[in-house]
Amino acid sequence: MLKLSTITERKRRLLFAIFAVVDVGFIAYWLISLFDLVPAEYLYSNYQVPTIVDWNWSFLPLDLLISVTGLSSIALFRRGYQEWQSIALISLILTIASGLQAISFWAIRMEFDVIWWGFNLFLMVYPLAFVANLIGNKPRQP
Repeated sequence: MLKLSTITERKRRLLFAIFAVVDVGFIAYWLISLFDLVPAEYLYSNYQVPTIVDWNWSFLPLDLLISVTGLSSIALFRRGYQEWQSIALISLILTIASGLQAISFWAIRMEFDVIWWGFNLFLMVYPLAFVANLIGNKPRQP
């Protein structure tokens, strides 16, 4: 079982600020997508191809789970529950997976769009600054 370490107050505040932006951003993105409000020049490549549309929508459950876990970790902290750290760690790991999946897809297709790559590289990289702080050393077995 993983032993969670203590994260500094400064780093926790930064993490929660990023969670708020990313998690609310995911929810906003999916609402905007649902109502087809994204201007065409900002859409991903081949956005009109049904298979690509399905690929994009396949991220909905993962992205919403990221938002639920991230925002839940903030709520748990505010209520004084130490479990916030475990939930935050889950959110960070899921965020890395979401960014990695998107980057992998576009890399396989050899397509590059600075906006989409930028967002997804951010999702892959920012959690790394916090994961190590949330995971302590595993107890040694005799």
